[in-house]
Amino acid sequence: MSKRIVILGAGKSATVLIDYLLGEAQERGWTVAVGDLDPELAAHKIGGRARGESFRFDVNDSALRRKQIESADLVISMLPAALHPLVAEDCIHFGVHFASASYVGDAMRQLSEAAERADVVLLNELGVDPGIDHMSAMQQIDALKATGHKIVRFETFTGGLVAPQSDDNPWRYKFTWNPRNVVLAGQGVVKFKHNGRFKYIPYHRLFKRYEPLEIPGYGQFEGYPNRDSLKYIRHYGLWGCETIYRGTLRRPGFCKAWDCLVQLGLTDDSYELDDLSDMTYRQFVNSYLWYDPNMSVELKIQAYLKLEMNSPELDKLRWLGLFEDEPIGMTRGTPAQVLQKKLEEKWAMADDDQDMIAMLHLTEYEKADGTREVLQSSMVCQGDDGERTAMAKTVGLPLGIGAMRVLDGTIKRRGIVIPTLSDVYEPVLAELRQHGIEFKEEIKPA
Repeated sequence: MSKRIVILGAGKSATVLIDYLLGEAQERGWTVAVGDLDPELAAHKIGGRARGESFRFDVNDSALRRKQIESADLVISMLPAALHPLVAEDCIHFGVHFASASYVGDAMRQLSEAAERADVVLLNELGVDPGIDHMSAMQQIDALKATGHKIVRFETFTGGLVAPQSDDNPWRYKFTWNPRNVVLAGQGVVKFKHNGRFKYIPYHRLFKRYEPLEIPGYGQFEGYPNRDSLKYIRHYGLWGCETIYRGTLRRPGFCKAWDCLVQLGLTDDSYELDDLSDMTYRQFVNSYLWYDPNMSVELKIQAYLKLEMNSPELDKLRWLGLFEDEPIGMTRGTPAQVLQKKLEEKWAMADDDQDMIAMLHLTEYEKADGTREVLQSSMVCQGDDGERTAMAKTVGLPLGIGAMRVLDGTIKRRGIVIPTLSDVYEPVLAELRQHGIEFKEEIKPA
């Protein structure tokens, strides 16, 4: 029986998803329809291929939205996360399955019972982080528990970075996803569990609390903690686990330099700056430092942040152009928005750059004889080009594979589902390995 998959949103993360589903649709005689506010972009992503359709889509046009959803067997939302519940409600009304790569928020969670009654699955958190992190973690945790081992420590790290061949600036970082999320990362209180005790890190201390890490074949990294690791105790069934910690990967030196921006106040998004239209970047930085006509901005920063004259951190700030008398070119904005504007200029991916997704799990377990070992598991995926990026692969492929497994009946669950259950993660991980996304494991003494 012919089926119809509707994809809402044709942005960067949708490219590989669309390619994968069009390939599957060709073999099965199904249809893939892609809608976007920019109909030319949707048509470009379809590329005139058989079994593909494109259309203009405005999520706020309720008649158009419902028409497209009603025509589908499954809808994949690549829209901003706040819009997913609106689409999911229509899916439930028309008895259409739903999938997204986003975290399950409160509004989505409230739809679970209605979806079950409608015999509909709302498959969420099926991208890279969340998504591949859930699936790979649970596969390891379930396997260790099945052999009678007790999980005592689980640490997991993910990073969207540049591939080694494109790693060519002092920060060793470029924007490979939403710049605003990067600038505001970690704001709020970080919570995790360490050696049986709950730990809390306020934002102004966050980037001082990183740990050195290594991924075989890719060298050194550093990881800083994400906001709330404690909810994964429930998600992963790690009751009684002594340590549970989720973090973000960066290359060495990033955290110390980013901490300088935090301590200066340049990542604050809580207020707008006055007289921004007449301000240069040098004046912007100087506005956070004390008045001294005999000291340069550089010397004041050195003193305030206790940096050496030739420190790598000062070099990174200088490279960004924050000490230049260049007009900012904004009439209004928060400190974080001003910083983001400069970073988007300096951390932009070049046309021939390639990105990289890196993931690392460290699972310590206790055996029946009381000895402990650590299972280190890592995955690295590199992009092919500016469209088939690592981010697009690791978001799009698990989402597409999950959608296919819903439609062919492999995934039978209904209501809200995230991929922490073996009947969901096993078929998805198995097919991801065919696309080169797989984990390398190594066991070490604790």
